[in-house]
Formats: sequence, structure tokens, C-alpha cells
Amino acid sequence: MARVAQIREQYRKGSGRAAIGAAPKNSRLRRRVLEDHFARVERENHDLSRAIYEAAQVQRKLCGPRQFRTARYEFASELFPLRHLSGDFISVFELEGDLVFAIGDIAGKGLAAGMWFTHVAGMIRRAITACGDPAAALAAADRDLLGSALGFPLTTVFLARLSPATGELTYCNAGHPAALLIRGNGEVEELIAGGPVLGAVSGASFVNGRTHFAPQDTLVAYSDGIAEARDESGIEFGSERLASVAQTFSALNSSAMLFSILAALETFVGRRHREDDIALAVLRRLDSSEMDWQRDGSEGNGSERYAV
Repeated sequence: MARVAQIREQYRKGSGRAAIGAAPKNSRLRRRVLEDHFARVERENHDLSRAIYEAAQVQRKLCGPRQFRTARYEFASELFPLRHLSGDFISVFELEGDLVFAIGDIAGKGLAAGMWFTHVAGMIRRAITACGDPAAALAAADRDLLGSALGFPLTTVFLARLSPATGELTYCNAGHPAALLIRGNGEVEELIAGGPVLGAVSGASFVNGRTHFAPQDTLVAYSDGIAEARDESGIEFGSERLASVAQTFSALNSSAMLFSILAALETFVGRRHREDDIALAVLRRLDSSEMDWQRDGSEGNGSERYAV
């Protein structure tokens, strides 16, 4: 028995020395495995970030041009997603010589909301192309959303059709923040006629609003991410403050006005982080002096051409 105990003791000591000798090797191996794992995760994260960035660029291109100018009008727009892709969207395109413009907000944020964009924006574009009338188009889109088995999220939309020659603006507002028509004399008209949020009420009715877009008038359309942005004390920017800022800068061209509004918003918010996507669009009708200036420039044929 003493011999067995002695052998066991020698074995235990030998195993301990072997384990001590193997410890550095095992430690290096584990470190190498972890380094390889972290490197792989970093590569995958980089690839994912790049893919999301490219998707965001595609989404922005599908919204139409950031800015354009015709013989009578100039347009500027910007989208700022909160997370990766935007649930807000802008769509602008030509239809039978008219300018069609839509701004919308799909419920939710980030990738989930952004992935619905092409479906919802495409549905609205097909509907206005088929119906020609904003209210009829949104009623058709609403039926399609409610009848789909895909479970589309609720969507607010302001949809307008403008006749460039006459300045006649026909619009329908489906639960979206009222677009602001800033008149040349500084008066503000809220464009509220329309109906409920899309996808909310079965059999909902939608009506058109009509107004005249005169020279030096400016249309400001926006998402609730602007009106509901808060400062460091929790006070909202609000639609009234937005209207006041828009009035202040209404004499500027569309691009300068847009960025002046965004600068005022950023100053108001301060160091507080944004809580929602932001979409802003400015459409301005030029007066005769601006039209004369353009005819003297490089685009001088006076025709209405949209860079879409």
C-alpha cells in the first residue's frame, strides 16, 4: 500500500509540473483564438456597416433629386435617418407635365421602417399614376395596405400634384403634419385637407384640397421628427416655431431656406440627441425677375424639366 501511495504521489507531482508547463501554451492558444474571433467579428461588422450605408444611399436616390430647378420652380430636400435607414421618405417625379410630390412617415425607425419604404412609396406612385388625383390615389393605397397580408405599418403621407403653368396645387394629407404654404406677403396657409393615416381605418374617405401657388410662394413640407424635436429642457420645436422660422427665410432660394431651417433646428435642440428621423422639403415658385435671370443662364429654353 505504501508503494501505491508513493506512486500516486509521484504521478500527482509530475502531472502538476506538466500542467504548469502547458499553461503558457494554453494561454497563448486561447489568446490566438480570441484574436481570430474578434478579427472576424470586426470584419463582419465592417461589411454590415458598409452594406447598410450602401442601402441608405440607394434609398436616398429612390427618393428623387435632392434639388432641381426649372423655368418656374426650384426644389430642395433632405432626409436624416435616426438609425441607418429612414422611415421618412420623399418622392418627387413628373407626371403628364405636372410635378408630383410626396412626403411620408412609415411607423417605426431604423432597418424595419426603411425596408418598407420601397413598397409604400412605390404603391403611392403607382396609385397616383393610375388615378391622377391625390385623394383617389391615397384611397387606393389605403385599400391596398389594409388588404395586404404583409402587415404594412401605419403610414402618414402628404401627396400633391402641381400644374407648373397655372400654379394650381391639388393635394391630399393623410394624417401627416400639415405642409406650410408661405405666401410672398408672409402669410402662412396650412394644407390640412385629406383623410386619416394610411392603413388605420377600413373604408376611410379622402378629399382633395386645392390652392394656388403664386410667384414667390414657398411650400415647406416636413416630418414630425422636426416638429417634435426637443431642446435640452424637453420643449418641442413645434409647428408654430417652424412656420416662424420659414417666414424669416422665405426670401431665400429653396436650398438656402432648407439649410437655414435645419440650422435653426440644430441650434434649438442643442446637445440633446435626436429621437426620430427627419425629412424636410422646400418647393419655391420663382418670380419674373428670377425667371428672367434663369433664361439668361444655361437652361434658357423656359421649359419645365425635372431632374428625376
